[in-house]
Amino acid sequence: MLAPAPPPRPVRWSQMFIPTLREDPADAGAPSHRLLVRAGYIRQFQAGHYSLLPLAVRVRAKVIEVIRQEMNRIGAQELLLPTMHPKDIWDRSGRSETWADVMFTLTDHKGAENVLSATHEEVFAVLAQELNSHKQLPQAWYQFQTKFRDEARPRAGLLRVREFTMKDSYSFDLEPAGLDVSFDRHRTAYLDIFRRLSIPVITVEASSGAMGGKDSTEFMCPSEAGEDLVAHCPACNYAANVEKATSALDEVADGPGLAAPERFATPGVRTIEDLATGYDAPADRQIKTLVYVLDGKLTLVLMRGDHALNEQKLADATAAVEIRPAHPEEISDALGALPGSLGAVGVTNLPVLADEALRGRRDMVTGANTDDFHLRGVDIGRDITVGSWADLREVAAGEPCIRCGQPLELVPAIEVGHIFKLGYKFTEAFGVTVLDAAGERVHPIMGSYGIGVERAMAAIVERHHDEHGIVWPVAVAPFTVVVTVAQSEDLESAKVGESVYEQLIAAGIEVIIDDRAERAGVKFRDAELTGIPFRVTVGKRGLADGTVELTTRATGETVKVGLGDVVAHLRGALASAA
Repeated sequence: MLAPAPPPRPVRWSQMFIPTLREDPADAGAPSHRLLVRAGYIRQFQAGHYSLLPLAVRVRAKVIEVIRQEMNRIGAQELLLPTMHPKDIWDRSGRSETWADVMFTLTDHKGAENVLSATHEEVFAVLAQELNSHKQLPQAWYQFQTKFRDEARPRAGLLRVREFTMKDSYSFDLEPAGLDVSFDRHRTAYLDIFRRLSIPVITVEASSGAMGGKDSTEFMCPSEAGEDLVAHCPACNYAANVEKATSALDEVADGPGLAAPERFATPGVRTIEDLATGYDAPADRQIKTLVYVLDGKLTLVLMRGDHALNEQKLADATAAVEIRPAHPEEISDALGALPGSLGAVGVTNLPVLADEALRGRRDMVTGANTDDFHLRGVDIGRDITVGSWADLREVAAGEPCIRCGQPLELVPAIEVGHIFKLGYKFTEAFGVTVLDAAGERVHPIMGSYGIGVERAMAAIVERHHDEHGIVWPVAVAPFTVVVTVAQSEDLESAKVGESVYEQLIAAGIEVIIDDRAERAGVKFRDAELTGIPFRVTVGKRGLADGTVELTTRATGETVKVGLGDVVAHLRGALASAA
C-alpha cells in the first residue's frame, strides 16, 4: 500500500528560481518568445533547444494533464516508447529518404545506424505486430514523448524548435469505417482540449505531406506570429491551409485566337509584368512556364501568369520526394532559352504538368524557347502536350470561396494540432495483420494524431497577453494566486500574509507567496509579467481597516476583501473563470 501523499510544500517566491528580466530580449520577436523569456519561464540553451524553468514546468504539466484527460475520455491508452530508433525501420517505411532533411542520425559503438525520434509511426507499427485478432480492435495508443527535428531555421521561441514534447496517438481499426470513427473521436477530443486550454482554433483541410495518407485536418490558432496561412471564409467557415486550399475563379472569355501560334520579338522581357506592360498581354492571358526537377527528372510546370505555384501542391500531385527548381544551365540545355522566354509549345521530350486554371484556355501568350521571343495565339489543348492536370496554384486573399462565393481571407496561424488518416502504409510495411471474422489475415488501417505541448503553451501566450505580460487562463497557470506582501519588513503585514497564504493552501488553491524583500512595485510588476490569474495584496493601509486587495490579472480590476472572506471570494472568482 502506498504511503499517503505529503502535504504540499510551501512555495515562496524568495526560494523559487524565477529569473524575470526588466527588458525584452533582443533576439525575441514573437510575443510568446519575448514574454516567456522575460517572465523567467524559458532560457535558450542553443538554437532550437530550450530549458524549461520551474514556472514553465508547472504550466507544461497542466497542459499535459488536460490532454491526458481528454485522450483517456475517448478510450485511448497511454504508453511510452523509445526516442532512439534503429534506422532500418525508417528504411522499411521509406521515410529515411522523405524525412532525411529533418532527421537526426547517429552511429553507436557497434557501428549500427540509429535515428532520434522525429515521430513514432514506425515504432508503434512494430509494437502493433503483437495484435492478432479483429476482436482486439479498435486500439488507440498515445504517449507524451520528446521529438527531435533538424529545423533549418529555429525561430520564435517555443513555436519552431528542434527538440519538443509531442502528444502523439495512433489508432488501429479493422476497416476504413472504423478509422472514420477513430478520426472523428480524436477531432472531437482535440476541440475539447483546445477549448480547455483557451486556444481558439480553426479546423482546416490540410496536406498530409511527408506523413502520407489521404485525409488530414489541422487545428490552426489565428496569430500574427504564425508561419502558416489559412484560407478562411467568414461567411460559410470554409477553411484550408494554403497547401490545400482552392477557390472559385472568375470566368475568362477567350477570343478565337489564331490558326497557329505566332512568334514575336520581346527584347529584354524577363517577367510577367514586362510582357503585360509592353505587349498587350495581361497576366491572366499568359502561360507561365516553370521548370522543376522532380525526383531527378526535369519537368515543365505551367501556371497562369497571375497565379503563384504552391510547391506542396506540386509534391502532392506528383508524389515526388525530392523537389527543386531547375538550375539555369539545366533549363538552357533542355529548352535552349533562359527563364523569361520559356514555353511548352512543341515540347514532347519532357513531362508537362499544368494547373487546372489553364484547362481549355486559348489565345494565350507564352515563351518561344528562344531568348527574347514569345508566342501569341496559343491554344493549350491544340498546341501543348499536357501530360497531367492538377490544382497547383496558391489561393489569394479576396478570391471567391469555392463553397459560397464570398471573398476569402488569408489568416496567419499557428498549427497547434494535426490529425491524419494514414491508411495502410505502415501496417503493410511492417507486416501488421489480424484475423478478421472470416479467419482471413488482413492489415489494420491506421490513424495518427499529434499535439505539440510546448507549442500549445506558446500559442496560449500569443492569444493571452497584454502590455504588462502574460495573462494565463486559470486552467494552465503555474499558480492560481500570488499573495503579495507589500511591505515585507512590516511584521504585521508579513504575519497576515502568511495567514492568508495558509488559508488558501488549506482550501486547495494553488498559491505562491511573494515574501521577497523588494519594493511593492517590483512585486506587482513580476506578478503581472508572469501572468498569475489573481493577486492578493497584503499591505499596511488595508490592514488598518481589516482588508486586503484582490486583483484579477485578466481585467486589472481590484476590489477590497475582508480578511475573513478571501477564500470565499476567490472561490467565487474561480467559479466564474471556469
